Amino acid sequence: MRITIKATNIRLTAGIEKYIAKKIGGLQKFLKGTDPDEIEAFVEAGKPSKHHKRGLVFYAETNLKVLGKLYRAKAQTSDIYASIDQVKDELQREIKRFKEKKLTKDRRKERSFKKAKALSPYSRFRKS
Repeated sequence: MRITIKATNIRLTAGIEKYIAKKIGGLQKFLKGTDPDEIEAFVEAGKPSKHHKRGLVFYAETNLKVLGKLYRAKAQTSDIYASIDQVKDELQREIKRFKEKKLTKDRRKERSFKKAKALSPYSRFRKS
């Protein structure tokens, strides 16, 4: 997984960089079966402006590209680490939702195929 980190209006410390790599890199376990070189994450963390002192001062924004599919999350809190955690949780939910949607679609397709394949009860050679 390639992770690109951009800091806006803050100094990117080694601690923040490690934390982002740990949290966003941990999403790779939800993308099993995907080549790690095909996963690209762009993370932007920082302050929206330099003059805010209190309130929702920090934000984190992440774009995760996996085989042409884009997952995007954004969070704004009073702590940079909490913003990163919220972004990770939101991306995790998006990935799970997409995988569940795909699984449901495949099941529906299999069910319709099985239904079309079944013999009519009025056919001559039906099983009794």
